[in-house]
Amino acid sequence: MTAPKRVPLSVLDLATVSEGQTSADALRGTVEIAVAADQLGFSRFWVAEHHNMPAVASTSPPVLIGAIAAHTRDIRVGSGGVMLPNHMPFVVAEQFALLEALYPGRVDLGIGRAPGTDQATAAALRGVSPYLTVEHFPEHMKTLLGLLGDERVPTGRLTATPVAESFPEVWILGSSTYGAQLAAALGLPFCFAYHFARNSDVDGALRHYRDDYQPSPRYPLPWVMVSASVLAAETAEEAYRLAGPSRVMALSLRTGRLGPIVSPETAAQQQLSDTDRLALESLPGTQFTGTAEDVVAALEELADRTDADELMLAGAVHDPATRIDSLARIAKAWRR
Repeated sequence: MTAPKRVPLSVLDLATVSEGQTSADALRGTVEIAVAADQLGFSRFWVAEHHNMPAVASTSPPVLIGAIAAHTRDIRVGSGGVMLPNHMPFVVAEQFALLEALYPGRVDLGIGRAPGTDQATAAALRGVSPYLTVEHFPEHMKTLLGLLGDERVPTGRLTATPVAESFPEVWILGSSTYGAQLAAALGLPFCFAYHFARNSDVDGALRHYRDDYQPSPRYPLPWVMVSASVLAAETAEEAYRLAGPSRVMALSLRTGRLGPIVSPETAAQQQLSDTDRLALESLPGTQFTGTAEDVVAALEELADRTDADELMLAGAVHDPATRIDSLARIAKAWRR
């Protein structure tokens, strides 16, 4: 028998706000999860950028990354991701160059092109600038790389830090062939957001990425990370119960009825229509639930099918203690 593929595991967090909590509570919970992930030996801890969402407190990844890095020791910290069309490249470059100067060798800059919010909020973020558009995304990516020391992209007299000793690791994030092709063209590592794009053509996107990859000085070989939403508990029944809030969140995103993360008890009382049940078949909230052995088996299959170099674990839960327990179970089973 072929040994199961054991790739590095990382963690993605949204600083989710649960019912009865404040954003400050959510942010403290994220730091607690990051500290646990560091102690458990996870490779990276990324936070996402979302705006104007009652269930998400992670609006400014660089600020939150600084807090997480200050409370952890070994784990890499980064964005999953910064939504570049919302920001001028020079601002992002300076923020992450500063983080890298504070925590050298530990900072990742994952970049996405989605707004991370609704169109009205995106317009409020971007103002009237003609440069902050999705159409400028490839150009802005190149500018950002140049500002962070990529010698392939001249930036004139502009640099993100006067005397940079090291640079953050830059990733492109995506859930389609577009992101894969851009990452390949720029010679950057690529993270496929399988946790919310389960029905997309992940295999085709990664095939394009690897086939079209253009080696770069920092990344001579293609490098793939795939994310998945997971939750492990003592029993499969308990895992399903604890994943209830993620199912409610998935349906709220689909219907536009946004709110904080409900408790498992509240989720269990939700009355689902036939339409809701059909929606959950394609968007279950949490993809892999069960015992640690169940989840690890699913992750092994995902790593084998996609030939991923790393896996990133997402998952929305009501209580940070639930997430920490789930990560601990998975980390232990993954090492066996």
